[in-house]
Amino acid sequence: MIRILGTIFAGLLGLAFGSFLNVCLSRWPAGESVVEPRSHCRQCGRALAWWENVPLVSWLALRGRCRSCGSWIAWRYPIVEAAVGALWAYTAWRELGPVVLDRLMFAHSISVVIYIGIVVGAGNIILYWLLVALAVLDAENFWLPNFITLSGIGIGFIFVVVRETLIGESGSMKYVAEHSALGLIGSILAAAALILLIRWVYWLIRRREGIGLGDAKLMAMLAAWLGLPGALLAFALGVVLGAVVALVLLAMPSSRLDKNAWAAKKLPLGTFLCIGGIVSGLWGERLIDIYRGWAGF
Repeated sequence: MIRILGTIFAGLLGLAFGSFLNVCLSRWPAGESVVEPRSHCRQCGRALAWWENVPLVSWLALRGRCRSCGSWIAWRYPIVEAAVGALWAYTAWRELGPVVLDRLMFAHSISVVIYIGIVVGAGNIILYWLLVALAVLDAENFWLPNFITLSGIGIGFIFVVVRETLIGESGSMKYVAEHSALGLIGSILAAAALILLIRWVYWLIRRREGIGLGDAKLMAMLAAWLGLPGALLAFALGVVLGAVVALVLLAMPSSRLDKNAWAAKKLPLGTFLCIGGIVSGLWGERLIDIYRGWAGF
């Protein structure tokens, strides 16, 4: 019962924070405050009534249109709200389920298990919120702001060190916080170096920028939260997803008619990396174990 109630509460909280994230995504690129003015239509400027701000429900009730001017409310709004709500609900469902029992089998103290669950759950919902934000910002604006990526690196570093310290104290794994911190710094630097190397090679070949520095900072952020294996998995998934999208776009008639336009077209690598990061955060360990078994490691 606690697991079900906790999942519902986390999902509803995720919807609310997804709605707030939509405000941020609309105002950050324009340099506007996310606090004032109150929520309003971006076309006619009318302030929204309270019932027009209910996540998902209001968009469906209004059929995706402003009640005053009839302008279209982008699909991004319900998608972001649903994504954050679903990710937070899944996190609660997993942390309140068999994972707790597994930790109890090895832990010396129940209180430590509770602390681990709180830290891991809080860390995951923060990570998913950041990744959804960055995915949309890069998709809509080709922008990965430093105030998210750099702060995300710092928060992720602190989160992992605290998590590993608690796990070590629980007796379930023999980790030393200092060793974990040093290894994590190396992972962050290695992940960023990978993107910088690709960026340098691309410049040598094409003599123009192909990957932005924001992508390097995003990879460093993924490594801070997921470790180097998790970040590399996110990178691989992102590259594959980007290649699939590129092939689909290339197959479109408009692309075949204008080859020059296709060659100059940009794709948001950061968006694909964020999607890969979410998948890695959810099922990374399982996917890596499957790959190791297949590769015979």
